[in-house]
Amino acid sequence: MKILVTGGLGFIGSHTVVSLLEAGYEVIIIDNLSNSSLHVLEGIAAITQKTPTFCKLDLRETENVSAFFETHKNIAGVIHFASSKAVGESVENPLLYYHNNISTLITLLQEMQKHQINNLIFSSSCTVYGEPDKLPITEEAPIKPALSPYGNTKQIGEEIIQDTCKSATALKSIALRYFNPIGAHPSAKIGELPIGTPQNLIPYITQTAIGKRKELSVFGNDYPTPDGTCVRDYIHVLDLAEAHIAALKRLIAANNKQKFEVFNIGTGSGNSVLEIIKTFEKVTSKKLPYKFAERREGDVIANYAETQKANHELGWETKRSLDEALLSAWEWEQAYAKNNPQDKKTV
Repeated sequence: MKILVTGGLGFIGSHTVVSLLEAGYEVIIIDNLSNSSLHVLEGIAAITQKTPTFCKLDLRETENVSAFFETHKNIAGVIHFASSKAVGESVENPLLYYHNNISTLITLLQEMQKHQINNLIFSSSCTVYGEPDKLPITEEAPIKPALSPYGNTKQIGEEIIQDTCKSATALKSIALRYFNPIGAHPSAKIGELPIGTPQNLIPYITQTAIGKRKELSVFGNDYPTPDGTCVRDYIHVLDLAEAHIAALKRLIAANNKQKFEVFNIGTGSGNSVLEIIKTFEKVTSKKLPYKFAERREGDVIANYAETQKANHELGWETKRSLDEALLSAWEWEQAYAKNNPQDKKTV
């Protein structure tokens, strides 16, 4: 069964491609390499002993996208990761986010309708909930005004898909609202590899630990949390990847209860930034230099998932611990540094 994965060389996309290949699916990857590397394809092949079809393609180039779908037939489903994803960057450059995250989704849906591809997994985010009224966050929690353009693109994306599903089409879709994916494949052949300055906590931690960055900035220490730092639900990226397989099987088997469904994908518990730092130091025996900085615009105080819906309806649950996730991220960072000795610039 042939599955198209957009953004399939990115952090979450590459781990999901590995899970798809290991589950016996044929995979086609679209990626424009704007925040990924072709070396990731080599890592996927080394792990699975299979090389997925790869097309370097920017979904903003509508003519090239149309040509792709004319060439590649019999696609059973699409997993759509390709988007810009940093909260801070979206505040600084909102038009980039609206162009890259919304217009590309519309193009993709148009081509799916044209070619009668009826199963879509959408990479959504817990940012759609904004600052939650209560914790843990259920799928019935209100969708509040987004705190960042990135979060808004995920809200708008879900609305576009939902409206398309309601129209006279055969489209079925599941939006997976991720919490905070971290970690790497245990082989250390693929992991989180941001281009430029990391926008997420864990790669900034690992780059600081290995000496690539002088110190870690903790954005805010005056939040109303036990230690004053933000609280997040950190989920191992392989657990997240396996949620996509479960959702895909649900759609293909037509076991979905509505044409558009949403599921929270997290661990069900939260950890503060300082707890993450201390846990990383414990599992790696590396001391992290860090400083407190001003709060970052767009950050919520705390969020973590209620996962019962995903557990019961998708038959999915997390298997890997926070210690395991952080250790795998560190092992990936070390492997990357060993294999890329030229990339040692201290910032």
